[in-house]
Amino acid sequence: GKQDCDQPYNSRFAMRDKPLMLLDIMDNNTPQAEFVFLSACHTAVSDEQTPNEVIHLAAGLQFLGFKSVIGTLWVVDDDVAKHVVEEFYKDIFKELEEGAVEMDCTKAALALNHAMYTMKKIVPLKQRIVFIHIGV
Repeated sequence: GKQDCDQPYNSRFAMRDKPLMLLDIMDNNTPQAEFVFLSACHTAVSDEQTPNEVIHLAAGLQFLGFKSVIGTLWVVDDDVAKHVVEEFYKDIFKELEEGAVEMDCTKAALALNHAMYTMKKIVPLKQRIVFIHIGV
């Protein structure tokens, strides 16, 4: 992702064919949007000059209506990200296997905590705390 500090809604995600801007997501009008997991590096980091005034990618998605967002504060190792994502989704989807009808985004923080716990003994602290959850 790339943050645009001057025009926050022009901040964008790198995609295969063309960038996906926050403004594109806003124009898509997704009122049912509940959850997004951003495993790319620096998706929850503000501008260094004005850390409290800029909308980073994760916060931008929350402002656009996503109730629950997971982002990263700095560079994340690809293997760590892969493990976290796998453990996160394994935990959050276990209720679907038990008969639930849809994913419950209010359990995202708990599922992220569970994923971090599974890595406690094998991954350095700096890589375990790179992921943050904002929202419900």
